[in-house]
Amino acid sequence: MSDRVAPAVFAWPVRVYIEDTDAGGIVFHARYLHYMERARTEWVRSCGIGLRAGMADNISYVVQRLSIHYATPAVLDDELTVTAEPMAFGRVWMTFRQRVVRVRDGKPLCEAEVRVACIALDNGRPRRLPENMRELLEQNKQHFETKHELSQE
Repeated sequence: MSDRVAPAVFAWPVRVYIEDTDAGGIVFHARYLHYMERARTEWVRSCGIGLRAGMADNISYVVQRLSIHYATPAVLDDELTVTAEPMAFGRVWMTFRQRVVRVRDGKPLCEAEVRVACIALDNGRPRRLPENMRELLEQNKQHFETKHELSQE
C-alpha cells in the first residue's frame, strides 16, 4: 500500500453531458450509479491502490447491495460533486455512503448506501478483502465509528 492517507470523505467532480440525460433532459436514474462507481474507484486510486494489480491477483469488486434515494434531478451541464465515504467493512465486504450534490447551489440530488463485495475473478466466489484494502478501511474506522455513535445519540 502507499503512504497516502485515506480521506474520511472523498469527493469527485462530474459534469452532466447530453449522453447522461433522458428524453426529458434530466439525468437518467441509472447514470447516478455510474457516477458513484467512478467516485469509489477514484477513492481507491487516490489512496495508491492499483486496480490492475488487484485484477492480476484474481481480485474484483462487485456491488452486492444498494439502497438509493433520488431527491432532485440533475440536468444537462450541471456540475456535480460525488462523494464516497467508507462506513463499515467485514471480512469480504465494505459499505459506502455516497452522495451526489449540485455544485452551484449545494443541493443534494441523490444519496445511496452501497455494499461492495470482494470476489475471485476466476470463479466469482467471495474472497477476503486484500490486506492493503483492509488497511485503508482501518484508517477510516475511527471516523465511521464516531459518526455512528453520534447518530445514535
